[in-house]
Amino acid sequence: MPFLGQDWRSPGWSWIKTEDGWKRFEYFGHDLGDDNNNELDLEELCDENKENVYVGNVCEVAAKKRKKDFVNNNTKTQFFYQEKWIYVQKESTRERHGYCTLGEAFNRLDFSSAIQDVQRFNYVVKLLQLIARSQLTCLSGAAQKNYFNVLEKIIKKVLDDQQNPRLIKDLLQDLSSTLCTLIREVGKSVLVGNINIWVCRLETILIWQQQLSNLQIPKQLTSGMTISDLPLHMQNNILYKFSDASDIINLGQATPTLHMLSEDRHLWKKLCKFHFAEKQFCRHLVLSEKGHVDWKLMYFTLQKYYPKKEQYGDTLHFCKHCSILFWKDSGHPCTANDPDNCLIPVSPQHFIDLFKF
Repeated sequence: MPFLGQDWRSPGWSWIKTEDGWKRFEYFGHDLGDDNNNELDLEELCDENKENVYVGNVCEVAAKKRKKDFVNNNTKTQFFYQEKWIYVQKESTRERHGYCTLGEAFNRLDFSSAIQDVQRFNYVVKLLQLIARSQLTCLSGAAQKNYFNVLEKIIKKVLDDQQNPRLIKDLLQDLSSTLCTLIREVGKSVLVGNINIWVCRLETILIWQQQLSNLQIPKQLTSGMTISDLPLHMQNNILYKFSDASDIINLGQATPTLHMLSEDRHLWKKLCKFHFAEKQFCRHLVLSEKGHVDWKLMYFTLQKYYPKKEQYGDTLHFCKHCSILFWKDSGHPCTANDPDNCLIPVSPQHFIDLFKF
């Protein structure tokens, strides 16, 4: 007799031990139908839209549709697991059925807590930016909701801490461009969810962009030592620690001394060698009027043609032996003899490529 149910070798349900005994762990902790805050009165919806004349059942259907859109757009329930590692499955086997998608991985790994870590913040922001550019329509409805919930926490953190506003502005710019294209070409591309929800999300993004534009970082009044009080060689060493050209330029605008140091050709030469290969230098060589290499101009020329080297404090890691994706500090149950040799750091682009089948 053929076996038609779930494979008996699958992991099965997750259970937690309580005082009353073992209970099955519920991943979806909140039921939208029981949330009194999200309930709308049908009569109020009809009264607020008296300009639209509905008769009988037509009014009731329209009101129910509005109620559903309101709940889907305003609920803060996050439909995701919070697991330390996930198994990246690309095909069905006798032991496991189905495969792991990008949306499922985004839901199950704890990105919501990762943004609170200084070393992981830039990594998560870059991943959200890459998803916004090309993978937004590949996310399921639950993954989209989780995506915007994580994004909202990032915006709140930036507005409170007043740090990294430039990264978030670039992310919101790419996201708004993608949403404008999807809304304008609705029907030509696959768009998961109601069009009204996407319009509301675009309006929210525009509000966030306005809030970041109005962000004013107050000048710190202190009588202690400042960067201008440091010796010249120490100020120069600080500039050499930067790997982003925008940071060097912005710091150079602080004082005339820092501006002079930020124009040092040896500084830009080191920056070019950090991000690009020597073969690329020969293809786009830029000379000054005196016949010397203009390293600063060559850096901005090279970044138009080649990607810059990415550098993150902490990243996700992938185990080649177990096919498991995890944060390194949490670890995973590896069965290899030498687990350290099986680990591969996963860049944001590599994370997306893992789920392209």
